[in-house]
Amino acid sequence: MAEVIRMPLLSDTMTEGKILKWNKQVGDKVKGDDVLADVETDKATMEVVGYADGTLLYIGVPEGKAAQINEIIAIVGKEGEDYKSLLDGGSAAPAPAPAPAAATETAAAPAPSAPAASGVDADALAQQLGVTVIRMPLLSDTMTEGKIIAWNKKVGDAVKADESLADVETDKATMEVIPYVDGTILYTGVEAGNAAKVNEVIAVIGKAGTDISALVSAFKNPGAAAAPASAPAATTTTAAVSAPAAVASTTASSTENGRLKASPLAKKIAAEKGIDLHAVQGSGDGGRIIKADIDNYKPAAAAASAPAAKAATPSAPVIAFTPGAGEGFVDTPNSNMRKTIARRLGESMFTAPHFYLKMELNMDNAMAARAQMNAISPVKISFQDMMIKACAMALRKHPAVNSSWMGEFIRTYNHIHIGSAVAVDQGLIVPVFKFADQKSLSQIASEANGLYDKARTGKLQPQEFTGNTFTISNLGMMDIEDFTAIINPPDSCILAVGRIKEIVIKKADGSFGTTNVMKVTLSCDHRSVDGAVGSSFLQTLKKYIENPVTMLV
Repeated sequence: MAEVIRMPLLSDTMTEGKILKWNKQVGDKVKGDDVLADVETDKATMEVVGYADGTLLYIGVPEGKAAQINEIIAIVGKEGEDYKSLLDGGSAAPAPAPAPAAATETAAAPAPSAPAASGVDADALAQQLGVTVIRMPLLSDTMTEGKIIAWNKKVGDAVKADESLADVETDKATMEVIPYVDGTILYTGVEAGNAAKVNEVIAVIGKAGTDISALVSAFKNPGAAAAPASAPAATTTTAAVSAPAAVASTTASSTENGRLKASPLAKKIAAEKGIDLHAVQGSGDGGRIIKADIDNYKPAAAAASAPAAKAATPSAPVIAFTPGAGEGFVDTPNSNMRKTIARRLGESMFTAPHFYLKMELNMDNAMAARAQMNAISPVKISFQDMMIKACAMALRKHPAVNSSWMGEFIRTYNHIHIGSAVAVDQGLIVPVFKFADQKSLSQIASEANGLYDKARTGKLQPQEFTGNTFTISNLGMMDIEDFTAIINPPDSCILAVGRIKEIVIKKADGSFGTTNVMKVTLSCDHRSVDGAVGSSFLQTLKKYIENPVTMLV
């Protein structure tokens, strides 16, 4: 069935989004994680992901035009599928065989005042009832699901358009869901503590007293409309069959033209476990047996156990070993943030060809300059603040490093937004310092205090952790001398910064003394940044850090 793609809520204050560019065209094949379009919101430029596999059948908003929240912007489905009814509020389906005249007349009959869920599209039914369906919004550019931390309103409460319905934990922060409509909460579909996929129904708002039981049934049984008229009788008959007959029906559904339908992995595991595939019910496409079916298989009857062998009594008994504590482990569910870190950095590491450039910086002058600046600065300046400023100024001289690989082209940014990675309890988040090259060290330090505090308390807003063009990861405060970092998409480079270390050196006069050094490693995406380009950037960065006064001129 075709999937409707609507304009998502990409920021907490957004009411519409402007389509800057369509990355896919009608007729293109798309995957669930493909970026369909670049959208300009009231705060940032973000990406719209369709979360549906298939063919792009329809584009409803041309480039340069804006769409309201929840407005249909695209439709994805099977190639050649009829989607026109979706634009009128109906449901799309592949072109069926011509129906008998009697069936056509029945379908055209007026809808009853209290329509049943079966055969009725949920969106069309909501429109008929005059209610608004609230779906899980896309609250960050990498979000795939949101966890309801708390409902701020309950069923029966009146709500205004600008009030907060619920607090939602995304992969990067805790944010609020705003309904943008006045009314009464008639239904909540996700309990506090549970997660919902993006675009999944989480609430219904409408006029108090509206009967939405049919609508709720449509939410819970989205496939009911596709069932043929004879389905209820067939289902009843199947349910009444005894256990042996159920096994027989399984065999039939997993067998096609005498050939057993099972994945190669399922066959391998079944052979290792000694499981007869004819006794396994397949849950894959067309009854195909997959790995999960083998893992969950339980035989109808347990084999008779063999008599226990008589244990031999040792002639000289040995005191049995008793461990102080038994074996065990703890499974910790992955947070949305941890899932996103795994997905995005995994994609980066195995998609972008990384190479690494290492350099040692002398920090004597930087340490002296920082002490002098902090004596007069209204806010304490850290070495990370100095590194942000130095990188921003070096990027201005080496714009090729301030870029993104876009597949068919390389995008070089005119603006410089530096991301600074921060460790939090749930994983890692990257607050972004916008236009860092244009700010003073005191301004960067003041902004850092606010951003880092928000990051640790989960209060960062989307515009504060998106839009980075270059990233810095600093582990010096944890006594790490040298490490490499994985590039943070969409950047082409990330700088790993180690700790400042005092070492002994031999001076020109033959005597020995000490100096302070810091090692940095630049990870580069070789598709967009070459070795000479990255090396030139590091040389410029070294000049700024080793002579901080040059950053002030």
